[in-house]
Amino acid sequence: MLIKAPLDSTHIAHLKRNGMLHPDEDVINSYKAGEGNMNVILTIKTNKRYFVLKQSRPFVAKYPQIPAPLERIEIEYKYYKAINKDNLLACFSPNVLGFDKAAWLLALEYLNMGGDYLWLYEKNASLKEEVADLMLTYLKKLHQLPVTDFPTNQEMRELNHQHIFVLPYLPENGFNLDDVQEGLQDLSAMVKNNPALIEKIHLLGERYLRLGKVLIHGDFYPGSWFETGRGLKIIDTEFAFLGDPEFDLAVMLAHLKMARTSESELQRIIKSYPLENALLAQYTGVEILRRLFGLAQLPLSLSLVEKKELATYAINLIFNEKI
Repeated sequence: MLIKAPLDSTHIAHLKRNGMLHPDEDVINSYKAGEGNMNVILTIKTNKRYFVLKQSRPFVAKYPQIPAPLERIEIEYKYYKAINKDNLLACFSPNVLGFDKAAWLLALEYLNMGGDYLWLYEKNASLKEEVADLMLTYLKKLHQLPVTDFPTNQEMRELNHQHIFVLPYLPENGFNLDDVQEGLQDLSAMVKNNPALIEKIHLLGERYLRLGKVLIHGDFYPGSWFETGRGLKIIDTEFAFLGDPEFDLAVMLAHLKMARTSESELQRIIKSYPLENALLAQYTGVEILRRLFGLAQLPLSLSLVEKKELATYAINLIFNEKI
């Protein structure tokens, strides 16, 4: 069963059979819940409540030409199940209301008010220090969680690996960056024509593909941070796996850098959660480069000159291995 808005009688009957809808519950409305990248996401309004349905497809929802494993929705479910054993981490997660593996369907609590943090990329926007500290609290607790049997999530890691460590650096990768910003395609030559850089990124990518020892979120950027009436929630966990804690923190740092966060605040964050600095620097640099020159573009309000400065900063992180 493939869900779509509005839900029809077949969908509703299925949701009642699998317990996601109560027997006496009537669906009043159903509609697309924002622009999900990976999955189809619907908000369901009934006569009793709101809730959210997420379903994976055998491709990326935003880019149907890119195949993606159906099992990713089960990874998200198992991630929430694993971290909800810890009371602090559970406070950062939406409640899981049901999982239907046969339909690759996940029902989650509806998060009201606020929204994600993609507004951070706007000019003059900034992340409050206390919110950054909350995110660090989350990451520290997550990375200390005793987890040994989490799925390898191999197919999703291989998909992410291609888009982080490989495709942005190929001369002919099918991305016309001038469609994003005039002149960006020519600017990408600074990474595509740098074999020493590409080799460093290749080696880091090999490390990313190896299993680590701690559970990581795997996509800890502003689109996965969600402000609600009950505080900060961390969502969209389908890229989770056992890996390097530096990867999560590096993604956070990379996006704060792209959002014009001050160097003093970045250093404060790094000192607040000391990890292997060389690895942190390299992962941060690669995340910046792939967001500038890869398929997964951001709503960055940056000039071409600013993007060149960012790319130079990222390249220096990768070569100097220090942040």
